[in-house]
Amino acid sequence: MVEHIPVMINEVVEHLKQIPVPRVIVDATLGLGGYAESILTQFPDVLLIGVDRDEQALSMACDRLAAFGDRVHYYLAPFSRLVSVLEKEKVTPDGVVFDLGVSNLQLSLPERGFSFQQDGPLDMRMESSKEVEGLRASDVVNTFSEKDLADIFWKYGEERYSRRIASGIVKYRKENGQISTTAQLVEAIRASLPAPVQRKMGGHPARKVFQALRIFVNNELVELEEGLQAAIEKAADKGVIIVVSYHSLEDRIVKYAMRDWKNEGKGIILTRHPLIPTEKEIEENYKARSAKFRAFMREVDMEEDS
Repeated sequence: MVEHIPVMINEVVEHLKQIPVPRVIVDATLGLGGYAESILTQFPDVLLIGVDRDEQALSMACDRLAAFGDRVHYYLAPFSRLVSVLEKEKVTPDGVVFDLGVSNLQLSLPERGFSFQQDGPLDMRMESSKEVEGLRASDVVNTFSEKDLADIFWKYGEERYSRRIASGIVKYRKENGQISTTAQLVEAIRASLPAPVQRKMGGHPARKVFQALRIFVNNELVELEEGLQAAIEKAADKGVIIVVSYHSLEDRIVKYAMRDWKNEGKGIILTRHPLIPTEKEIEENYKARSAKFRAFMREVDMEEDS
């Protein structure tokens, strides 16, 4: 079993407790079911709707949450399709929770191609089914121009050396042929950068490039915008929307969305500044180190009065 420690779960539960009478809560990124298990345990009368685009993760979550029976309804879908899921369920959610980014499951399996620390096929699609069509990371690094690669690395990875790395990748594929594995991509990135530059990067030299490719391949930022719009559109009065993000691109979208909702009279921001994990949590769960937590309460009466 893949180790899965939900990030900032205490903060998630405490903010959901601000809902007057929680009946339906959506876990829009069900993953391996860590958040869902805690929510179902803390709120024994809640129906939880679990949504995930990764079939493999959804199957594992079903096993983990089997004891809760029909209190959990499962949907294989990206959270951009949240509106259609809720319309099918014919419910109005009292809480919607998003835990963004790549999951431990995806990182731990080399065949998924997310990890720069394990060799595997260069895939990075969040959908685990082999039948799902879509752009792979290998398609991007092997067919995109040097300029387009540099733009992707800068826009989605905020990679300072984006142009140098893009040039190195194009050079690598000309000299060595197709880049089909994660190890080959790491090799191309390392070959692009002098050793002193790599030492100054403060982390693995491939980290930001892998992040950028993953976000681009899965259209994650557009997915996030559409998921947030669905949440605010469908949330009940006094419903709480919670987002845990892991890098500045995600957090910026969440911050501005909640600010806009407040200015439009749709409710109140519950976190004046983003909450961050305690030092104890970071010690126990290294993945939490970059997490930022934001929450918003929908208030329909405010919107009607404005």
